[in-house]
Amino acid sequence: MKKLISLLLLMMLGLGARDFTIGRIHYDGGGDWYCDPSSLPNLLSYLAQETGITTAEEEVAVRITAKDLHRYPYLYLTGHGNIRFSDEEVLLLREFLLRGAFLHVDDNYGLDDSFRREIKRVFPDRDLVEIPHDHPIFNCYFDFSAGLPKVHEHDNKPPRGLGIFDGERLLVFYTYESDLGDGWEDEQVHHDPLAIRQAALRMGVNIIWYALTQ
Repeated sequence: MKKLISLLLLMMLGLGARDFTIGRIHYDGGGDWYCDPSSLPNLLSYLAQETGITTAEEEVAVRITAKDLHRYPYLYLTGHGNIRFSDEEVLLLREFLLRGAFLHVDDNYGLDDSFRREIKRVFPDRDLVEIPHDHPIFNCYFDFSAGLPKVHEHDNKPPRGLGIFDGERLLVFYTYESDLGDGWEDEQVHHDPLAIRQAALRMGVNIIWYALTQ
């Protein structure tokens, strides 16, 4: 049944003959938006392997002001440093998300303060809220009834999934203190155990699957 659904997802998104890919946000402010270069290609490959969704081999780096932003309804933002959106980017991102796009923000340690500041500019009337572990994003494909997996330890804080909603629709999913992107990288980068890397990849599949089917 899941594979049948996957064959319909690209049609639902209006992607036509193009393979599914991820739009990695190229932002200003000095943060390393380009970090973990092997992470998204690995996630796309795993997504195709597990779900049957036809995927591109790599993500696409995209600025919020790009004329073809509409081609990438699944956006991803990560890094270790500062994020800064222009006033135009704030307006465009809010409009794009409210029209149906989805944003996954993955804190790679050091992103938290600037992300919270900038997302409040995007949605000044909405707050980041804790996503309970029984939410479908944690069980729509693989079961994560205990919540986000922990890939790397930084400040002895538990991993947290936070979100911004429009009614019942999840617009922004923020993975904090989890380091999913590191878990998606090639094994030789961080030398994480297979079980941890697999958990990270499976959670990544859940996030994409949920975003495409909610």
